[in-house]
Amino acid sequence: MSARGRRVARSRVRLPTLRRSRWSTVVREGWNRTSYLYRPRRSDTDIFGHRWEEYRTWLRPLVRNLPRGSTVLDLGCGTGVPAARSLAHRFHVTGVDISDVQVRRARRLVPEARFLRADLADVDFPAGSFAAVIALYSLIHVPRERHRSMFHKVARWLVPGEWFLSIVGASRYEGRATGWLGSDAPMRWSHHDAGTYRRWLREEGYRIVREGFIPEGDGGHQLFLARTGRRGRAGFSGRAPFSGSGRRERVPPRPNRARRPREARGRPPSRSASGDTPRKSAR
Repeated sequence: MSARGRRVARSRVRLPTLRRSRWSTVVREGWNRTSYLYRPRRSDTDIFGHRWEEYRTWLRPLVRNLPRGSTVLDLGCGTGVPAARSLAHRFHVTGVDISDVQVRRARRLVPEARFLRADLADVDFPAGSFAAVIALYSLIHVPRERHRSMFHKVARWLVPGEWFLSIVGASRYEGRATGWLGSDAPMRWSHHDAGTYRRWLREEGYRIVREGFIPEGDGGHQLFLARTGRRGRAGFSGRAPFSGSGRRERVPPRPNRARRPREARGRPPSRSASGDTPRKSAR
């Protein structure tokens, strides 16, 4: 990253209220209008072809290490399928999503969990409320200037020594698309690169347990599994990269910043709607 990029990444810009409001409105309306396109009724895959087993692989460390009955927060829970549903049979799950339609579907599909309709960047909980927080493809819909503050809030919400699982951007990107997923809906994305997230997690007091590049189409995203503060119960000692399949991953190729969004090329979009990022949103 260039010196200019480091300065931008380290700055904590307070977004004007109007921009926050407009951004949230676009994301909320986008998901309201594409919920059934993204995850059709009775489908075990999303529009990007990710199956339940991939999510189970990502969630397995929580299932294996947390006592039954622990509290888990799903930020950007979408329809609650598959993450909240996979966890709710064992844990007390709270899901948060900005979309009215997504939350309505989640309450129907995962009745044993609790779901709140809120902007995940603005929601707040008491300190030590959760044994684990997950944010899978959801932070990429929040303005990146707020991402570090999200890491800070999550660390406060967690019981010391407990788990944070996130899938974030792998390279720096911010953009907007219309006609997302073949609909008339708009959508927005914003994220830093994996190196910035790695540094921020460590500076906010997390210990990174595992990380890996999650491929999707001709790109992908970065997964981080981290723990706060102290070492908790038996956990992982290695830091081997992993993907949804559990295999070791090569380092992603250098982004091609000249590419146009896939929507503009008439092919199925990535979640981030940009060809410049090892590619993929809230579920």
